[in-house]
Amino acid sequence: MLDEVENDAVARMEKSVTAFSGELARVRTGRPSPALLEHVKVPYHGSDVSLNQLATIGIADARTLSVSPWEKGIIPAVEKAILGADLGFNPVTAGDVIRVPVPPLTEERRRDLIRVVRSEAETSRVAIRNIRRDANHMLKDLLKEKEITEDDDRRGAARIQTATDRFVARIDDLLKKKETELLDV
Repeated sequence: MLDEVENDAVARMEKSVTAFSGELARVRTGRPSPALLEHVKVPYHGSDVSLNQLATIGIADARTLSVSPWEKGIIPAVEKAILGADLGFNPVTAGDVIRVPVPPLTEERRRDLIRVVRSEAETSRVAIRNIRRDANHMLKDLLKEKEITEDDDRRGAARIQTATDRFVARIDDLLKKKETELLDV
């Protein structure tokens, strides 16, 4: 029983760290990354579709992303969606390819991005703590049902706290790396 509760909590905490890592990939640094445009939604046949489902996103050079839509007819919609995503990008169409120059980050924008990243980190930490709370409630319920002893309850809570500390430390490490990356000029 204890192992099941702990394994479930650890699996959910791992998903939270993975989600946080994905959010960090979307925050731009000084160099272009296809992840910057993956979450852009493009109106396509009456519904909003992620750009990465309609086009190939690549890196053209050190300061430019290239977007190659699979259908020529959606190029204007893709261009409009990139402009409307409020990323600070100004796409340029060149035939079948949309080039997206990535301007260098200003100091003020870097500070804003660091604030955003810290907020995301705190959201992830809260999610991990909520998972810990849920696991501890499950242990208390098992104790009430007399499926585990009080010693098992304490031992399980300690193991879940250890896992929580480990995952919060991973969030903090990812945050430090991203802050360093954002501050590099």
